[in-house]
Amino acid sequence: MTDKKNLEFIVQISVVAVLAILFVFVLVRNTSNTNGIGFVSASEVIPTGTPNIYGEELGISYDDISVNNQQLADKTIAILGNIDVSEELTGADLERYINILYNMNDGISCEFCCGARSVIFENGEPACGCAHSYAMRGLTKYLIKFHGDEFTDEQILDEIAKWKVLFFPGIHEQKAAMMENQGIDANYINLGSNAYRGIEKGKASGGMVGGC
Repeated sequence: MTDKKNLEFIVQISVVAVLAILFVFVLVRNTSNTNGIGFVSASEVIPTGTPNIYGEELGISYDDISVNNQQLADKTIAILGNIDVSEELTGADLERYINILYNMNDGISCEFCCGARSVIFENGEPACGCAHSYAMRGLTKYLIKFHGDEFTDEQILDEIAKWKVLFFPGIHEQKAAMMENQGIDANYINLGSNAYRGIEKGKASGGMVGGC
C-alpha cells in the first residue's frame, strides 16, 4: 500500500512539474509578443495588409512592395524616401532617431545593396544613398515626429524592419528559417537589425524589391 501511495505521489508531482513548465513556456512566449513584437515563422515572414495608424495616412500598404509590381514598389519607396528629404528632427526627437537606427540591436542597415554599418552615422546624418535607406529613415522620422507618443522606440524599429524584410523578401525568408533552426527568436527586429547580421552568409540568396 505504501509503495502504491508513493507511486501516486510521484505521478502527481510529475504532472505538476509538466504543467509548471508549460505555464512558464506560455508566459515567456506571451512576454515576447509584448507591443505586437513576437516570433515570426519563415512561412509567414512577409508582412501583409495596411500598417496601423500610418498606413492610411500615407496611402501605403505592405502589399505595395512586391516583385510582381516594381512600379508600385518604387512609388511606395519614394513616398517614404521623400519624408527623409523633407523632414528634419532636432533635440529629443533626433536622439530617438539615432537610438532607433544606430544604437538599438546594433542598428539597422540597407545591408544587401550596400555595406554601410547603418542607414545613418552616429550623429544622425545619412550614411547610405540607397532608395531603401531613404525609405527606412523617412518612416522613422515620420513615426517619431507625428506619432511619437503612440510608438515606442522598439515598435518603430519593428516597423522599419518589416519594410526591410519586404525590400529583401527571399533573403529574409531563408534567414528566418535558419534562425528558427538555431533556436533564435525570428521576430522582425532580430531579422532586420544588425543583431544577427550575416548569419545567413553563404547559405541564403534572393533578389530585392525596388531599385537600390
